[in-house]
Amino acid sequence: MRIIAEDETGGALELPVEELAALAAEGVLDELGCPYEAAVSLLITDEEGIRELNRTARGIDAVTDVLSFPALSFAAPGDFSFLEDETFYADAFDPESGELMLGDIAVCAGRAKSQAQEYGHSLRREFAFLIAHSVLHLSGFDHETPEEAQKMEALQEKVLTRLGITRDGE
Repeated sequence: MRIIAEDETGGALELPVEELAALAAEGVLDELGCPYEAAVSLLITDEEGIRELNRTARGIDAVTDVLSFPALSFAAPGDFSFLEDETFYADAFDPESGELMLGDIAVCAGRAKSQAQEYGHSLRREFAFLIAHSVLHLSGFDHETPEEAQKMEALQEKVLTRLGITRDGE
């Protein structure tokens, strides 16, 4: 799993961002049975930056914790089989590395910190949660209905628990 990271905050999270993001993202993709090596672009930004992205991309003029910008459209969440026709989906793979380009994630450092404090767990746990949540979005999952939300939450918790990144453990 390759994370292509840019940090506009100058290290505000005080975490090994690329390493932790790769761990959480790889955990999700392993859980989903993704057969490809993958890459994700990650932007760490501040409240102003995430608000501008949210306004531009979604028409919502508000700060949020994380935004996901999928590069692919999935017929079924987490089902990567449509990519087997690599001639049709060749542009989904980086021509140099051969990695599947899943999309982009933007995390608001300030919101990650405040939510970690609000929920009573570590910043490491909150950041890993946001990455896992976003990689599920990049893999076709959503939480528009209660059933979808429940499935995403269960997958997130399963992955983070397997990685030892629990609410009370860190």
